[in-house]
Amino acid sequence: MLKYQQIAQLIEQKIIEDNMGQGEKLPSLGHLIDYYQVSKSTIVKALSILENRGVIYQIQGSGIFARKRKKKGYINMLENQGFTSDLENFNLSSKVVFVKIIKPTEELINNLNCSNDDDIYHIKRIRYINGQILCIEESFYLKNIVNYLNEDIVEHSIFHYVKDILKLNIGFSDKHFHVEKLSEESAQLLELKKGDPSLHIEELFYLTSGQAFDFSKTIYHYEHSQFFLQSSNF
Repeated sequence: MLKYQQIAQLIEQKIIEDNMGQGEKLPSLGHLIDYYQVSKSTIVKALSILENRGVIYQIQGSGIFARKRKKKGYINMLENQGFTSDLENFNLSSKVVFVKIIKPTEELINNLNCSNDDDIYHIKRIRYINGQILCIEESFYLKNIVNYLNEDIVEHSIFHYVKDILKLNIGFSDKHFHVEKLSEESAQLLELKKGDPSLHIEELFYLTSGQAFDFSKTIYHYEHSQFFLQSSNF
């Protein structure tokens, strides 16, 4: 994780700890520089991250202010580091359907920019929130970047493993949404009926270097999932 990303996390954590509400003013830019003992550019980048995520807003000549915090239990569709942090106050668990190594399909070659000879970790798991099915998650990781995965790792937060153990810097992602009726296989895994509505999200994750490393497909349980977006500017 880069320094400005760490500082962004610390500032957000402080906002949460102080229970800052809509419009409450944060310390000045100069104070933040002194408090965190970093350069002005690091603080500016950290604030930019928080502003883009809807945590703060800035008014030139007036200061930095907290934004209204999201409702608990809602998944931030602008985040690119998984939804574990959004749902940290809930009991999250996973049931691993399988973990295996495959050769890439044409779809994976196009998305992950890999070759026919590359190995791919293919993972499928069911995610639960407070014991209720949240979604089916199917992920494809480039093995030459995420070089080891097993069922024990996959039962928990893969992104925490990628960041904290493998020390990879996750940069950004592309998301595509569509709604369709559940297939019989997906309906069985979600414990719903074939033909029930479902939100499908395809997401391609990149490192800060711009290298794609994870292509994921998620199907959400329409009764147990809820989402939010915050605009930063117009």
